[in-house]
Amino acid sequence: MKTTLSALALVAALSLTAAAVNTKPPKSQHAAGSAGQATPFTNSPSPAPPSLCHPCLFYGGDINTSDLNAAGMSDENTLLITGGSSTYGAVNIPVTSTVFGILFNVQADAAFDPQTATYDIRTGVSEGNGGTSIASGSGAAVVQATGRNFLGLNEYTVAISWSTPVVLTPGTYWFNTTPECLNTLDGSCSVFRQFVSNSQITNNLNGSWQPIHEMFLNAPFFGLTWANWCDASVAGFNAKQCAGMSFALRGGQTP
Repeated sequence: MKTTLSALALVAALSLTAAAVNTKPPKSQHAAGSAGQATPFTNSPSPAPPSLCHPCLFYGGDINTSDLNAAGMSDENTLLITGGSSTYGAVNIPVTSTVFGILFNVQADAAFDPQTATYDIRTGVSEGNGGTSIASGSGAAVVQATGRNFLGLNEYTVAISWSTPVVLTPGTYWFNTTPECLNTLDGSCSVFRQFVSNSQITNNLNGSWQPIHEMFLNAPFFGLTWANWCDASVAGFNAKQCAGMSFALRGGQTP
């Protein structure tokens, strides 16, 4: 039986209180949005991906912090969220392309200075099924503030790159990068939370490549295995809040 993040947050909060840990209960971040139907994404006439996405193959678009359907989804591996919690976003790659970096726009509620991050690229993901990982690893994280703030949380672009490009033939792939803060000597690693921003497709690049409602949460900490964020038992998001994610891919189409 699935347990909502809110219920799990309460259990976690009680456990942490008993352990005399001063922290916030883990939960998703979202405004009280309307429950209107989501429509497939379209390409922006004026793409403006994050500056760290260069060259840029895909960008899902910015979060609109003034929209009632703005939301954030757990994506973190810290001393607070033990075992990790990772959100994956999908991209329909229409032509053979190379990818050598993934960027996530995340919100953080405390000092945010991750030194490393992990990445993962998968195929065949579905509800309860993680499919197959075709490329994964870890490396140095590059962090850049976006200047946006949502519900009191500053937003940052977190980027990880690798040296040998991954060649992707046409198909659907799921991507993740999870910032890590596991240094026991860094007090913020026991405090801060991270949430992937959802996308309102503003400034997107090839935004139509992102299929709606194909974001999955794999979170040992919350006891959730490849749960679709649109599942009401996960976070209670409406169709617009769980439609798409603000993330990007460094790379290009193969000539």
